[in-house]
Amino acid sequence: MSNRCRRKRKGTRVTSSPRRPGEPALSALGLSAPGLDPADASPHVFPDGGTWRVEIPSVEGPEAVGVVLKEASRLDVPIHRISQGSGIWMLRDAEIQEMVEATAERDIELCLFTGPRGTWDTGASVRTDSGGAGLRARGHDAVAGCVEDAVRATELGVKCLLVADEGVLWTLHRARVQGIIPADTTLKVSALVGPVNPAAYAVYERLGADSLNVPSDLTLTHLTEIRRTSAAPMDMYVEAPDDLGGYVRMYEIAELVRRGAPLYLKFGLAKAPAIYPYGAQLRDVTLDTARERVRRGRLALDLLARHGADGGMSPLGSRLPGDLKRFDTSQ
Repeated sequence: MSNRCRRKRKGTRVTSSPRRPGEPALSALGLSAPGLDPADASPHVFPDGGTWRVEIPSVEGPEAVGVVLKEASRLDVPIHRISQGSGIWMLRDAEIQEMVEATAERDIELCLFTGPRGTWDTGASVRTDSGGAGLRARGHDAVAGCVEDAVRATELGVKCLLVADEGVLWTLHRARVQGIIPADTTLKVSALVGPVNPAAYAVYERLGADSLNVPSDLTLTHLTEIRRTSAAPMDMYVEAPDDLGGYVRMYEIAELVRRGAPLYLKFGLAKAPAIYPYGAQLRDVTLDTARERVRRGRLALDLLARHGADGGMSPLGSRLPGDLKRFDTSQ
């Protein structure tokens, strides 16, 4: 990483205007773009003052965590959060503890997915063209399984839980208010049920969400609209897996941060095999894709540095979302 990029790791908003992609050359050709509207910028930041953090998703097990950490050291990629997608139920206690210890040593938040969820349930509607209820937890027993996962994971030291159902989100939020799981547990909403409008985003925040994946096809205007109603941290795939659209938005990254802050930058992979639920039969592709996600992060950070837009990163070790709006849990 360049010295300039190192100096800007302050967790504060950059006051100077970054260079937009291709701007000097296009201006010389009389093709400059209209100026950015300051009213479009998000007024919100993380509680540490930063505007963006880095998340590496789909890190399926302790071996994949080790690969990510090794590659992050080699490429000097800062990581705030590592998340897993197959589900807590797919991991043994010893594997969870190994993941917790490895990430804690680097002061990285570990986020594990609660289950069961619709795609692995007996309901057929999720496999129809309409998608049915999607990944949501079907029935009392599915909610109970998610709660079981949450209690087990937090007892093993996991501090962040990924959810794909509004009822599970509200139940786990109430559980942390009542001390059933630790009060500082953070709850993250999956991209597979992520809100697509400001009203829905605000509802998820009030149900207990501490960070919310939004679909990667939301426009820049959509991000500005959301930020006019909610300060809850947003998660967004800069590169989305094929089952989430396969979008690659590298050249928009500075504007995604300007509009969507506070924002977790996530690096998925297009044109890569699906790996959920993970098992040994998928080992090689899982480790290879974990390694490549870190490299994608390095490419994005290099791009931000070239454009002078690499300031504003939250200090490493930051994980809490700040004060957010909640529904009353006493009723």
